[in-house]
Amino acid sequence: MRIEVGGLSFDVIVGGPEDGPAVLLLHGFPENARMWDGVAPLLHSAGLRTVAPDQRGYSPGARPAEVSAYGIGEVVGDAVGLLDAMDLPAAHVLGHDWGAVVAWHLDVKHPERVRTLITVSVPHPAAQSAAMRHDAEQQRLSAYIKAFRVPEVAEATLLADDARRLRRMFHPLPAEATDVFVRPLQEPGALTAALNWYRAMSRDDSVGLGPVAVPTTYVWGTEDAGVGRAAAEGCAAYGTGDFDFVELPGVSHWVPEQEPETVARLALARILGQPPPE
Repeated sequence: MRIEVGGLSFDVIVGGPEDGPAVLLLHGFPENARMWDGVAPLLHSAGLRTVAPDQRGYSPGARPAEVSAYGIGEVVGDAVGLLDAMDLPAAHVLGHDWGAVVAWHLDVKHPERVRTLITVSVPHPAAQSAAMRHDAEQQRLSAYIKAFRVPEVAEATLLADDARRLRRMFHPLPAEATDVFVRPLQEPGALTAALNWYRAMSRDDSVGLGPVAVPTTYVWGTEDAGVGRAAAEGCAAYGTGDFDFVELPGVSHWVPEQEPETVARLALARILGQPPPE
């Protein structure tokens, strides 16, 4: 379905019981709402209703040209607008990668809209920022961001040879599983819009961003190629309420695809307020 927010048209996958508690699913780079294909049905089976948008830049109808249109305030505003458009006063929020960044900001800036928070791979922005300043491993892991911020060069590099380098980013996922993400980004202007999230980011984004107070679960795979241990472990300092840090040994950045049952189990445990079953 398509939902209009602030003059933009978002493609949104909605599923599960119409009267079920709502879960907002937020994807990151370089994916789209289909990244939740393995997780959402498990949430539906537990009686939850999921709302999974292709976020700004990924929905063809929500692809403004200006880099400034992809700032954190704008993308968080999209999440609020989607909740408003669907008459949802609040929702449980599950986010991965950039979707996790949106989720952290959404909770801090609009706590009344978030019932529980489950973030995957990317920690609280202040924890990530601190690690990027002080941790050599995180500085190495985050070096790609500088390359992503170079207009035209990043697009040319990632899309060359049938997007070979873009596809390689999804390791260790099987190649056939990545087409659903790569092919839309090969459309004119799509990858530029996705990269504009990086180009619009600012060091000031995390300044003054306080902790979250809602019940929160943060999930991190030890083989994440973009987030190191210092950032992941530092995240706990930014949860003032019920907070769980779940470490998944041997799992990459692509946790929802590698471990959909685990992500669903942890999300259901958080949302339903029960200890996660083994």
